Amino acid sequence: MPQPDALSTSDADRDRIAQADAWIAQDPDPETRAELEQLIARVQAGDAAASADLADRFDQRLAFGTAGLRGEIAAGPNRMNRVLVSQAAAGLAAYLLERATDETPSAVIGYDGRRNSAVFARDTAEILAGAGVRAVLLPRLLPTPVLAFAVRHLGMSAGVMVTASHNPPNDNGYKVYLGGRDHGSQIVSPADAEIAAHIAGVAATTPVLDLPRGAYETADDSVVDTYVQRTALEAGHAPAAQPKVVYTAMHGVGWETAARVLADAGFDAPTLVDAQIAPDAAFPTVAFPNPEEPGAMDLSFARAREVDADLIVANDPDADRLAIAIPDPGVSEGYRRLTGNEVGLLLGWRAARQAAGASGDSGPAGTLACSIVSSPGLAEIADAYDLDFEATLTGFKWISRAPNLVFGFEEALGYLVNPGTVRDKDGISAAVAFLSLTAELRANGRTVADHLDEFVERFGCHLSGQISIRVTDLSRIGAVMARLRAEPPASVGGVRVERIEDLSHGFGSLAPSDVLRFVMQGGARIMVRPSGTEPKLKVYLDAAAHDGTVAERRAAASATLEALEGGMRELIA
Repeated sequence: MPQPDALSTSDADRDRIAQADAWIAQDPDPETRAELEQLIARVQAGDAAASADLADRFDQRLAFGTAGLRGEIAAGPNRMNRVLVSQAAAGLAAYLLERATDETPSAVIGYDGRRNSAVFARDTAEILAGAGVRAVLLPRLLPTPVLAFAVRHLGMSAGVMVTASHNPPNDNGYKVYLGGRDHGSQIVSPADAEIAAHIAGVAATTPVLDLPRGAYETADDSVVDTYVQRTALEAGHAPAAQPKVVYTAMHGVGWETAARVLADAGFDAPTLVDAQIAPDAAFPTVAFPNPEEPGAMDLSFARAREVDADLIVANDPDADRLAIAIPDPGVSEGYRRLTGNEVGLLLGWRAARQAAGASGDSGPAGTLACSIVSSPGLAEIADAYDLDFEATLTGFKWISRAPNLVFGFEEALGYLVNPGTVRDKDGISAAVAFLSLTAELRANGRTVADHLDEFVERFGCHLSGQISIRVTDLSRIGAVMARLRAEPPASVGGVRVERIEDLSHGFGSLAPSDVLRFVMQGGARIMVRPSGTEPKLKVYLDAAAHDGTVAERRAAASATLEALEGGMRELIA
């Protein structure tokens, strides 16, 4: 093995090693310091893979955007670690102080059960306090919706949630919410760019160990108690029948809070997937802790078969998403997970009935909203009930800002059912709402499957599909998007493309976004975009059919969907 010397290390490697040495000097975490020291030694020994790893960590910085920060836990500016989080906290503090008028700005900080979540939260609280921001830490690890609720309930200027939601086990992240006129919603432009500029200024001028730290407050349990009480009261209603339910927390933090909400709402305790009920940062029973991923709900299916459950309820690890599965004798598992669009449309129909009933003859009683990649069926519901409808860019940072909102959803298992309490997706309140719907159906001798048939009969069959391509080289995503723009197809899977709408420069009231929307013959639709939180290219497919029986509508929409999927797979291969 060659000895480390000036000849075995390139100029680029030596520059990166100097940056890494400076990083080590300010890193308060002995684990990531040691990891980076070992990587440097491998680079100096001529290890090409180590050199590429060092370049990936130091040639760019993990971007702070409207999703905050999210990435793998490791050393370096392109990873999640205590240095990056401390810089983010100092940048956020500078932003809040810059915006402040007479009052001292404030922030509440929450965290989930992922690796390093608690230490990232404490670092944030101490650095915010040291900068002169009033910092309040939630009393223990809690779901993201509780943090979103606390921003408004406590009257805070901002909120920070340390979580990577449903990302792989070694990831973590950092979501930022704003209070005041933003009503506890996640940040949007230009706040993201302004915070990012302050973070860059901190990183360029102040070593993390020189950032002042101060004393923070710890919230008492009253904030959790109030969230539980309001969610049970506002999201559900006293059940007229008790559905038999299986629940999984997917190794996350949802169960403690969900259990209290369900009990307060009058539901019997569900049967638990014991192996997944307690927080565990290793996520030992799932490859990806995301209910959408293949195999993630296998243990839930098995438990449901044991007890002959009417319903499976799954929260993702930070409990801001909800998955529902129902009995289906036509599949080998005996249960089928409903798509996010199916759940969203049923909850949207429920919300529309409630809103229309509350308004009487006074006109539109509110707005139904969903992201542009979610089912167009929600617009048909809004029209049928004389409600307003708004399609937003992807993410609840946009959905939550729809005016006069009564319900919002996105197809990625996110639902906002009680905007007066939480201005973000909330898997716990959505679970209570769906259980209330199921109980009402059961009391009338009907099932969720029956209700899906009733929806098709009333609004037509709206089927959705998705192609998700996970990549290791992010340039592949950009290349596909560029090719689709340069060589737009005239048809996809034999279905004619009527027009392609490029949202990269904005479209109507929508801000610019890297999205292509294909409007297809017969009302079908294709949306293509890079994921905002994971290294994925996502393709969303929608087909609808309004003629014939329920079975004929389903068959027609299914045939169109199958054709679109086959054609898109060929296009993006």
